[in-house]
Amino acid sequence: MNPTTESAVPVAPLPTAPDAPRRWRVHRAWIVAAVTFVTIIGGAAFNSLPGLLFDPLQDDFGWSRGQIGLAVSLDMALYGLTAPFAAALMDRFGIRRVVAVALTMVAAGALASVRMTAAWQLMLYWGLLVGLGTGSMALAFSATVTNRWFVARRGLVTGILTAAGASGQLVFLPLCAWIVDRHGWRPASVTVALAALVVVPFVWLLMRDHPADVGLAPYGGDYVEKPAPTRGAAGRTVRVLFDAARTGPFWLLAGSFAICGASTNGLIRTHFVPSAHDHHMPITAAASLLAVIGIFDIIGTVFSGWLTDRFDARRLLAVYYALRGVSLLFLPLLMQPTVEPPMVFFIVFYGLDWVATVPPTLALCREQYGEDSAIVFGWVLASHQVGAALVAFLGGVARDYFGTYDVVWYAAGALCAVAALMVLVIRRVREPAGAALVA
Repeated sequence: MNPTTESAVPVAPLPTAPDAPRRWRVHRAWIVAAVTFVTIIGGAAFNSLPGLLFDPLQDDFGWSRGQIGLAVSLDMALYGLTAPFAAALMDRFGIRRVVAVALTMVAAGALASVRMTAAWQLMLYWGLLVGLGTGSMALAFSATVTNRWFVARRGLVTGILTAAGASGQLVFLPLCAWIVDRHGWRPASVTVALAALVVVPFVWLLMRDHPADVGLAPYGGDYVEKPAPTRGAAGRTVRVLFDAARTGPFWLLAGSFAICGASTNGLIRTHFVPSAHDHHMPITAAASLLAVIGIFDIIGTVFSGWLTDRFDARRLLAVYYALRGVSLLFLPLLMQPTVEPPMVFFIVFYGLDWVATVPPTLALCREQYGEDSAIVFGWVLASHQVGAALVAFLGGVARDYFGTYDVVWYAAGALCAVAALMVLVIRRVREPAGAALVA
């Protein structure tokens, strides 16, 4: 029997033969997208935790902030370095297997940390296990699901799945902060582990690698046979890196995006809460402010995508980095024991700018590297996480040495100014003659 091709309307026809696969009244693609959304939230739960635990771990074990920051930096670096290969792993072994193993690794790392007694165990559990697990569920996961299961509504689904990370931050930051404040850091770590484990059955039972696995066409498209497992994808990923590394724009994009990661994940996500706590702000209040960033992160990213379609991506990035740098220079003046209106303004402004850099950076990768742009962006994303990792570690070392985070905020503001200059000098690729007419 030939599989039935479904239209863009999300109501599938009833089977016409006894051996026809079971049909869903809602197209199965939306079920897969929903599972993906929940999976990203479950995997992102751990990202809400490290910034909350600097003080509790320091109190319990006497570890310096530099030691704790080193474990967080390893997690971020492995996340970034694993991400370019995640799509290759999913092509080779299937989405369901890779994601189920990744969630289990995150849960194992979080659970094992409850019994740790030495700093090297923190590196092993938080850095290695969680870093590899979360890296396997990076942007490649949502991109692979979207490309396989959707032809229509790809933009909508991409936006929804991109927002899942911010949604996880909104859910888990205040919850984990409350648990840490009332019951200590160990119950919070167990909570994160359970959040990852709870998602595993949904992934295994409802996720499928390809629409053809259940005899369906992708949403809004025609039926296609499931391709054979891809071999050599990892080799191509490395070859594209070496080719791109021979060009100047790659280093400018990678360098500026490394500063982006340094000034967001490495700095604000990791060190904002402990810095605010240094100024006697309650952990729950500081974590709630960080969660609010996630709300405006969604708004800013969508608006930035709209702007990227209409304005030069280089100039947009230069403005984003310059404004971010200025805001960081003022942040030390805004730290108070209570949440004041200037701090609320900073949180809103920073949230709008947080991931606004992604659409224009991706647009520049597409302009510069064409068909290889997705892989190049994966490596640029890796540089983002390496930058975040360095600042997660060095920020803790600076706090240990100076007794304050002020110098870290000023240094990050200066780096953002450097990033603004870097993106402005990226050369523009000239369109071939007649390209506009063809388009």
